[in-house]
Amino acid sequence: MGLKSTEPVSFLYTTDRDRALRFYCDQLGLMLRSSDPFGDFIAMDNAVIRLTPMPDFRAGQHPVFGWNVSDIRATVHALRDKGVAFTVYDGMGQDEDGIWTAPGGMAKVAWFNDPDGNVLSLSQA
Repeated sequence: MGLKSTEPVSFLYTTDRDRALRFYCDQLGLMLRSSDPFGDFIAMDNAVIRLTPMPDFRAGQHPVFGWNVSDIRATVHALRDKGVAFTVYDGMGQDEDGIWTAPGGMAKVAWFNDPDGNVLSLSQA
């Protein structure tokens, strides 16, 4: 048995489970699959995010999870309407929606943070 047909699980840490659940479920529109004393499982079609409580957690500066989307601008606008703030990095040349376009225009990326500071991304290629 290989890993190719299995469901990947990404572990994201949070200092406040309720706040994280509101963000991932209410703002991002994802669904809570299950919870146990050690974390919450957020369901997607082909993957799972496990929100793991860690009281002293400090997020890093690099993306820890992202979604490939077919229309990044529409997705940015929809999430912004739900209160998600997109990050504009100095010197990246992002547009008014916070979307960076790779040289040649083949890929586009937008970044945002969850309430714990985990860097998340949207990409379109």
